[in-house]
Amino acid sequence: MKENKYDNDIFFEKYSQMSRSKEGLSGAGEWKEFQKLFPDFYGKSVLDLGCGYGWHCKYAADRGALKVLGTDISEKMLSVAKKKNFAPNIQYRLCAMEDLDFDGGSFDVVISSLAFHYVENFDRLVKNIHRWLKTGGLLVFSVEHPVFTSSGSQDWFYDKDGNIMHFPVDNYYYEGRREAVFLGEKVIKYHRTLTGYLELLLQTGFEICHVVEPRPPREMMDIPGMADEMRRPMMLLVSAKKK
Repeated sequence: MKENKYDNDIFFEKYSQMSRSKEGLSGAGEWKEFQKLFPDFYGKSVLDLGCGYGWHCKYAADRGALKVLGTDISEKMLSVAKKKNFAPNIQYRLCAMEDLDFDGGSFDVVISSLAFHYVENFDRLVKNIHRWLKTGGLLVFSVEHPVFTSSGSQDWFYDKDGNIMHFPVDNYYYEGRREAVFLGEKVIKYHRTLTGYLELLLQTGFEICHVVEPRPPREMMDIPGMADEMRRPMMLLVSAKKK
């Protein structure tokens, strides 16, 4: 059974208090770099996998996308999306991305923000995305960085006084299931190496356009803990074109 922590009342309440939940795209530290990977949306058909609150759906719709479909496994997420990010050219669908099925060449652009690391069978999903995209279509996604997901704990090592010592990188080459702690709750995620992500795209028939390890933006450096984000990569951004 696919895990859906976001419909847990306690977990969802914690998520709703995050800056990216309250402020939207401007509250996401990676947004400035992620935005640069997006194409011209005018006249395009767009699919957002794991759309959450629908911020990226609204961004594409506001920039002239012909139609946008946002999908998510969480009813609570989509309930917020329909209230906060609605437009005539946006539709939302309750479905795990692994269970979706579309005709070949259905979309010009596929987006996914911080959702692919919840998918166990990523190989199958990438093949599906390749089929769903039109020739020349673009896949743009963000995931937690392999350095961040490798050991599973996703927390720093601290000294006896509670000061950060370093970040653990362990079992890097052992891809697969990890039990992480996110917002104080246990969450199942799936670790993949950098090679695991990029080579799969190449072997599936994608041309890699950009690979970015976003740094925290200067204007957010005064947020508690943000300066420590310079010590290790937390996210990986990729854009790839269907050849």
